[in-house]
Amino acid sequence: MSSLAQPLAASVVQSVDWLAIAPPTLAALVGLVVLVADLFVSDRRKPLLGWLSVAGLAASTALLLPLLDGDRSTFCLTGDPRACSYTADRFTLVIQFLVLAGALLAALLSVTALKDARKRLPEGEFWFLLLSSAAGAALLPASRDLATLVVALEVASLPAFALVGIRHGDRRSSEAALKFFLSSVTATAVSLLGISFVYATTGTLHLTLVADRIQAVDGQLHTLAQTGVVLTLVGFAFKTAAVPFHFWVPDTYIGAPLPVAAYLSVVGKAVGFSGLILVTVVAFPSYADVWGPALAALAALTMTVGNAGALRQRATRAYSAVRLLAWSSVGQAGYLLVPIAAAAYSDDRDHAIGSTVAYALMYAAVNLGAFAVAALVGRTNPANRLTDYRGLYAKNPLAALLLAFFLLCLAGLPPGIIGLFAKVTVFSAAVDAGLGWLAVVMAVNVVIALYYYLQWTALLFRAPEGEPVRHRVPAPLTAALTLTAVLAVALSGAPQLILRFADTTLF
Repeated sequence: MSSLAQPLAASVVQSVDWLAIAPPTLAALVGLVVLVADLFVSDRRKPLLGWLSVAGLAASTALLLPLLDGDRSTFCLTGDPRACSYTADRFTLVIQFLVLAGALLAALLSVTALKDARKRLPEGEFWFLLLSSAAGAALLPASRDLATLVVALEVASLPAFALVGIRHGDRRSSEAALKFFLSSVTATAVSLLGISFVYATTGTLHLTLVADRIQAVDGQLHTLAQTGVVLTLVGFAFKTAAVPFHFWVPDTYIGAPLPVAAYLSVVGKAVGFSGLILVTVVAFPSYADVWGPALAALAALTMTVGNAGALRQRATRAYSAVRLLAWSSVGQAGYLLVPIAAAAYSDDRDHAIGSTVAYALMYAAVNLGAFAVAALVGRTNPANRLTDYRGLYAKNPLAALLLAFFLLCLAGLPPGIIGLFAKVTVFSAAVDAGLGWLAVVMAVNVVIALYYYLQWTALLFRAPEGEPVRHRVPAPLTAALTLTAVLAVALSGAPQLILRFADTTLF
């Protein structure tokens, strides 16, 4: 009896590749250390928790380097080594770098924000929530079964709800967190319903097995499978802020602390887009005729509504600068959706997905830079109106030049070469896939976006009202600005560093 039980037990036990799972694991462990340390550290030494968190995110990012030598998988089915729950391939590593580096820059912004808050924000809880969300976001691109995908999505999202509403007694913050939470929970519930339909028709949750079995479902279950595919996409479309799942974005960005808004604009999008890519291209390639048209329509609608919303912002309205960045991020989400939709019609899906990855890397660097300058201006102008940026060049020439450069990158104008090249790459992906109408919609929206980006840029160099007052930039904020500036300038000088992802195999 024992001799029979031993081989059975051995077949169930799976070896764990600890190096493959190290980046998200380290972020989670540092979060737990920060949470426990918060109980014993005096108020005077609470800032040390922030620097510990920054160091933990930097170390998690560095742990991606040993994984560059080849693909690694773990938590695999014993009978089928192709069916794994965690895979650290090229796609995973690129998105994990985007997530962890984005979280690191958001953490640098947060160090200054927490100091300026003067104990109005709970530091220990803040850093624990940020690290937990970053760990979930880093886990998601490596997930290769639907259950792990949903768990990773929720681990990334639940702490984010708390981060948005972490300012106690702030009505705007509480309302933003509630709206974010309720809409996200609804989207997740719809996705879970879709996943249950997919499981009912295929009998598996592993993406590679789903891709094989969903092609041969019984004719009576075909409609159920189609419905499952569409509903599964909803939760990830919500995270990308795709229209009509975008309504939470402006209020959430305004109600959240500015570093949290910056984090959501980049890391939240990375989570949504990586999830969309995995469920469409890896799990449901045979249903491209279902998700392809849906994503193409979402892309057109999202970029149009996002840019129209940004165009409507009044310069004198409170928080109009943050609102403009929020609506701009919705518009940028539309551009990011274009290559994923194109993958449904293209024979070279790796190239299409590579275009999204390349654009996401460009967007992350310059958008975090724009939020860093907004955080700098917000230190002396808490309402963060667009009019507060008038004459910024006279007050802080370097910050004004950097913001102008970041905005030109987002607009796709020289000297923001990386923004121009990234847009051309996305545009060509649509044309190559035969989506000429979508390319035309994108071209029109790029022209619309030029107006509000250039309008904001021009405002920076106008004569200031009153005597310009110079302000010292804290070291963490200086570090965030420097890192984003170096990345954006380097990529504009050598855009091939990112654009080569559009011409290589990611999976």
